[in-house]
Order: sequence, then C-alpha cells, then structure tokens
Amino acid sequence: MTAIDEPGAVADPSLDGPAVGVIVVAAGSGTRLGAGIPKAFVSIAGSTVLEHALGPVFRLRDAVQVVVVVPADRVGEAETIGRRAAGKAADHLRVVVGGDTRQSSVLAGLAALWPGVRTVLVHDAARALTPTEQFERVIDAAARTGWGVVPGLPVTDTIKRVDASALVEQTVDRAALRAVQTPQAFPRDALVAAFRVAEDRLAAATDDAALYADAGHPVLTVDGSETAFKITTPWDAQRAERLLADRDRAQEVGARPTSTIRTGIGIDVHAFADDGELSLAGLSWPGERPLAGHSDGDAVAHAIIDALLSAAGLGDIGSMFGTDDPRFAGASGEVFLRAAVERLHAAGFVVVNVAVQLVGNRPRFAPRRTEAEGVLSALVHGPVSIAATTTDALGFTGRGEGVTAIATALIERR
Repeated sequence: MTAIDEPGAVADPSLDGPAVGVIVVAAGSGTRLGAGIPKAFVSIAGSTVLEHALGPVFRLRDAVQVVVVVPADRVGEAETIGRRAAGKAADHLRVVVGGDTRQSSVLAGLAALWPGVRTVLVHDAARALTPTEQFERVIDAAARTGWGVVPGLPVTDTIKRVDASALVEQTVDRAALRAVQTPQAFPRDALVAAFRVAEDRLAAATDDAALYADAGHPVLTVDGSETAFKITTPWDAQRAERLLADRDRAQEVGARPTSTIRTGIGIDVHAFADDGELSLAGLSWPGERPLAGHSDGDAVAHAIIDALLSAAGLGDIGSMFGTDDPRFAGASGEVFLRAAVERLHAAGFVVVNVAVQLVGNRPRFAPRRTEAEGVLSALVHGPVSIAATTTDALGFTGRGEGVTAIATALIERR
C-alpha cells in the first residue's frame, strides 16, 4: 500500500474552496459484469455507469470537490465523462489513478483533495443510481454529529449464522442489522489517521466505515435507498436499465403538467380461501381465513402499489408482476411493494402520503391499525393511513366472501 499523503498535499492551495470532498471510486475491474472493460465505463441506458454516478453529485445544493479514481489507462476517458457530467462546475473535478486495492484507490483520492476539505465522502461508482437526497442526508448527518456516517437499509431476509460445514448455528436478530451502502462520510483528518492505523496493521476492510470504526471512531447509520444498489452482475445492469427507462418515461409523461404533485388510485379485491394464513396490510393474521390469489392476496398492499404506479405513470401491478409468472406464486405483498417503490424513486418521485379504505367484515382491523400503518409507512417511505369499514351486510363483502381495498396516493417529483 502506498504511503498516505498529508491532507491537502495536492491540488488547489486555496483554503476558500468547498468544505466537502467526494471521492468516487471507479478503479474496479468489473469482471463479474462480464463486459470486458471496467464496469464504470460500461454503457447503461445510453450513458456510462460513471456518468450516471456523477450526475447526482453535481446536483448537490452546495459545491463540493469531486475526485474520480480510475485505472491508469482510463484517465482520459474519465476526464471526458467527468467534464460532461460536471458542465459548468468542471473546475471542481479531478481525475486520479487508483491502485490495486480499494484502500490504495481511496488513498489516491485523499491525496488529491483541496486543503479546505474537512469532510470526505467515499462513494462507489457502481452504485450509479444513488439519489442526490442520499448524499445530502449523509452530508447533513456528518455536519451535525462530526462522526462517520453510512447509509443503510434494514435487512428483510432471515439471517442464519452457520459453521464451517454450513450447518445452521443460530438465527440472527435482523432488527439490529443494516445492509450498508455509499456514500460514506468521515471527518477528513480522522479518516487519514484511520488509514495510517490500517496500514500499520496491514489491515484490510470491506468498506471504509469498517476501517474507520476499527480505529475507534463512531459510525452513525442513516436511511439508504433501494435504488443505491451496486451494479455488479449482468442482472444488476439489466435492473438499472429498466429503472432508468422507467424514470425517463415518467419524466416524459410528467413534463406536460406544471405541478410537481401527482395523485393515483388503486383498487384490489380478493375472495377468501380455505387453506393457509391471512396476509393483509403487511401483517400476518393467525387464525383468520386467507385471501385467494396468485401471490399472498394482500389486497391492501396491492391497492397501494396500483395507486403509486398510476400516480407516476408507470403502469400497474399486473404489468410489473404477471399472474402467469411462477416466480411470484405466493410472494408477499412486501416484495411487490418494495419493487414498486424502487421504480417510483428511480423515476424521480417520493411518496407524500397514502390513504387506504379497507372494506370487509373480517379481520377485525382496529386493534392492529397502528401496527399495519407503521409497517406500510416504512415500506413506502411515507405516511400511510388506513380506515376500515363494512357494507352493512350488502354485497360480497357484506356476505363475508372477501375484502376490497381502495387506495389513493399522493407523490411528488424530487
């Protein structure tokens, strides 16, 4: 590993520049993507991964210095891409050569920061769809606390700890787990010192926050984003292509009205079945009759999905998850809802609020209303309210044959 330069040893000698620097690490080979070139230079939806990654950085409300770290044979190409992404802010951009490891590449970025930079963000170019709001959230938290800050998502899969022979030893409580993303923010001097500690110990870490925490510094988590996934495999690249296409389509549709606020409505109806367990409003209801359907029949979740997609002009649940697709047989409403919100965010929208009217005799909803609203609000990243009513024994819901859910959604372009 190369020796660590003192902070500010390279570049503009002025102390009047931005207080925040963003190091975009784009020096990886990308072998798993199978494109034959470093993945930061692979084209997705008409632009390189690197250009997609730089766009949100240059939309930040306050000026930052941007240092892009690339392989030695890609410096010229990266400078062209960077200038195109930066536009009139190209004087805030610098491209440097990375090393053989992530740590050596970050070191190269640190050495290129201006003297006035006090807070450093380290970001993976492969997380090309990371929204500007995530950068802002990390920067604000770092400024408020003076700590290291990382964005992360709650872990939704059940996690098992296994031994060397792959036998399960225990189930890990996922409530205390986060799947960590980038950008990760740190006080500059403390990060440089942490790299010195790691260099002395010949230590390696899977991310910069691990190295920073290992040096004894606190690290805070803030909310991450479903769209800030890492483009690593061909499947990831296809997913990114689809999300970018959805965003462009929504922007094209949304260019006609002048308002940034849009509304949508969704309706879902399911009959009761005989076998299984009821899933409704993101909750399991032991002892209640289940709802029939190709998936879990969660009418509330499905109605919310249609309301969100219709508001954004992104189709409906049937176009996203066909009933003839065996992959979605028995899938939970949570799976569909997360995917719909991901597309919504990729299209440039956030949820303002969702309201749902549930119609049916059962289950008795009031005792679990607050619980359901909390679960669904977390899934859509916005407030969800649910009201429940009956039809005074009229119609199929009145006869106890099933339930109806009607949802309205208000969304806003970011």
